[in-house]
Amino acid sequence: MQILTPREVPLGGPRAMSVRRTIPSRARSLVGAWCFLDHYGPDDVSATGGMVVPRHPHTALATVSWLFTGEIEHRDSTGVHAIVRPGELNLMTAGRGVSHSEFSTPQTSTLHGVQLWFALPERDVGTDPSFVHHVPEPMYVPGGIARVFLGSLLDVESPVATPTPLLGAELLLDADAETVLDVPEGHEHAVLLDDGDVTVDGQALELAEVGYLAPGRTRITLRSATGARLLVIGGEPLGEEIVMWWNFVGRSHDDIVAARQRWMSEIGAEPMTGPERFGPFPTGQPDPLPAPALPGGRLRPRA
Repeated sequence: MQILTPREVPLGGPRAMSVRRTIPSRARSLVGAWCFLDHYGPDDVSATGGMVVPRHPHTALATVSWLFTGEIEHRDSTGVHAIVRPGELNLMTAGRGVSHSEFSTPQTSTLHGVQLWFALPERDVGTDPSFVHHVPEPMYVPGGIARVFLGSLLDVESPVATPTPLLGAELLLDADAETVLDVPEGHEHAVLLDDGDVTVDGQALELAEVGYLAPGRTRITLRSATGARLLVIGGEPLGEEIVMWWNFVGRSHDDIVAARQRWMSEIGAEPMTGPERFGPFPTGQPDPLPAPALPGGRLRPRA
C-alpha cells in the first residue's frame, strides 16, 4: 500500500479555513477517475470562518460533496439551490462548463467532511452540466455500517450513474472488528482514515492519511481496534491523460488557457470574446472568484 500524506491548503474565508489535500500529490494524480480529495475538520466555524467559496468555474469534471458534520449551501448556474447535509450525496457534473458557490450555513457550528472530484472521460467533456442528489441508506455489514454513495460495495449498490466505473463509500467500523471488501481485480482503490484506527491488509494508516491500493486485488481487509470512520474510493483506471489546473480539467494546456479566458471574460475581468460558457448566476451574490495567473511554461498532462 502506498501512503499519501496530506498537505495543508488554505481554502479561503475571513480567517482562512484550511483543508488537508491528498489527491493530487507528487506521488499520485488519479485513483480510477478520482482526481481530487480535500478532507477538512472537525472545524469550529466560529474560529475558522467556515467554508466561504464564492462563485467559481469548473470544466470536464464532477464534484462530490460528502459531509460528516455541518451543512453547506450550494448554488450553481444550472439553477440548483441545495443544502448539503451529512450522509447525503450531492454530485455536480460540470461537463462543458458550470459555475457554483459553497458557503457553510449560519446554523453550522462544526464543519467536517470531504470534497472530491472525478475527471470526465474525453467523450463526456462536452456534456451539459447537471446536478444529482441522493441519500444512501446506512446498511449494517459485517464489522460495521456502510453508506455507499457511488458504485457497488458489500452487496450495496448506488443508483447514481457515473461515466466510468467508480466507488465511493463511507464505512463506520466497530471496535475490535474486521470487514472484508470484495473488489474488482482491475480497479484501483484508496482508503482515507477520518477517525479512529485502521489497518488495511495489515498496514496501519495514521489519521488523515490515504492508503492507495493498485489494481490486482480482489479483496481488502480492514481491521480496527477502537472503531473507525473511513472513506473508500476507487474505480477503473481512467486510461487517459488529463491537465488539471485551478478548477479546470482539460486534455491539453490550450484547453486550460481557453477555459480561463472564457471565465475571466464572463465575470468582466477581460473583454468578452464569445458565447457564455459557465452559465447565469443569481444576482445579489458575492463577487465571483477571478482565476489566478497561469504559471510560466506549458502545463503538463498527468497520467
